[in-house]
Amino acid sequence: MLPAVATLPAPGRRWAAGLAVAVLTLLAACSKEKDVEPPAELVDFKPTLRVDRAWSAKLAGGDAVLRLGLAASADGERLYAAGAGGEIAAFDLANGRVAWRIRTKAALSGGTGSGHGLVVVGSADGEVIALEQADGRERWRVPVGGELLAAPAISATVVVVRTVDGRLLGLDPATGKERWREEQQVPRLTLRGIGTPAIVGNVALSGFDNGRVLAVNVDDGEIIWDAVVTPPRGRTELERLVDIDAAVKVSGADVFVVGYQGRAAMLALDSGQVWWSREISSHRGLDFDDDAVYVSTAGGEVVALRRRTGVELWRQDAFLRRGLSAPTVVGDYVAIADFQGYVHWLERTSGTLVARTRVGDRVSNAPVAVGDTLYVLDDKGGLAAFRTRPAVPTAAEAAPPAAAVAPAAAGEAARRG
Repeated sequence: MLPAVATLPAPGRRWAAGLAVAVLTLLAACSKEKDVEPPAELVDFKPTLRVDRAWSAKLAGGDAVLRLGLAASADGERLYAAGAGGEIAAFDLANGRVAWRIRTKAALSGGTGSGHGLVVVGSADGEVIALEQADGRERWRVPVGGELLAAPAISATVVVVRTVDGRLLGLDPATGKERWREEQQVPRLTLRGIGTPAIVGNVALSGFDNGRVLAVNVDDGEIIWDAVVTPPRGRTELERLVDIDAAVKVSGADVFVVGYQGRAAMLALDSGQVWWSREISSHRGLDFDDDAVYVSTAGGEVVALRRRTGVELWRQDAFLRRGLSAPTVVGDYVAIADFQGYVHWLERTSGTLVARTRVGDRVSNAPVAVGDTLYVLDDKGGLAAFRTRPAVPTAAEAAPPAAAVAPAAAGEAARRG
């Protein structure tokens, strides 16, 4: 199952038509060469982790056809989510109560970014929209000339957005005015998708369709370093696809990145030096904890790599060709979602499947973890919060309540007396 592939998009609505033609052409070419293998069937198993749905909600205007970059985000005590039809809402993390809900009348395609008093989204028509985090009031709306398929990154001094035409823009958080821009050449053939930028201190980082990662100064956009993670290889344009469409992740002085038909790598935040890299193809992304980096591959495997060296720790292949989301570390587990809306929990140290539930429809974007709760937004706007506990009750849970035991014990003592 190949990800959507498209030629360089034309402005505005012409992009949708170009995408359809490119995808149909690619699929026709592939079908002539060999039969496409079906997604792996899910096998029954005995869960060792119980998953409870804490609450659920629905956002209007979800789109099950286009794979949009509409991921949820959390900040403080709220979760923020957007639907393709233009609706944006803020939910209480604990109970799902709606704090505010607004309609932007925009065809939303990238978001949500949240933090520093703002909730920011992008549209298919190249608009960036910033709302007040407290009540959803619109602060500003500006055109940037390119579709957004990922959430913006927000700091106190800048909003950083990445467009499909290879631009990284720094916008003023108060007005939306462009402060700087950096551009990278986009190959003639690319995957549909872009990765969310990251901001650490005064540095903004982003991956690009040419297999490079850039670090720029958030004050003026000056390039601090430019690292080639995966150079294009092969004779055909299809073989030379090396898009970095996954979000760049940063922990301390370490930068983690993965690309399609390329590599997973750890870079130095200060210099871009590649400390290690491993041949892995992914267009969804990765997550990490103190010990390991977890990657969902383009083929549907979940791979754990040792964080400091990149050595493979385990590989789970039960989800081949199931269109996995990026993994999300939640407590002692790694959660991933698939094209049928199933959410799978794996044990972090072994990759063993311990639980499975379903949110609704296909999930293209990574779930969000806050504490022991996992928040999943499907491609049709269905949102659910899941909490876990052991499937086998502990000794304390299995014992009768103390209040129920005491009267019987007291009665027995009285009869004996």
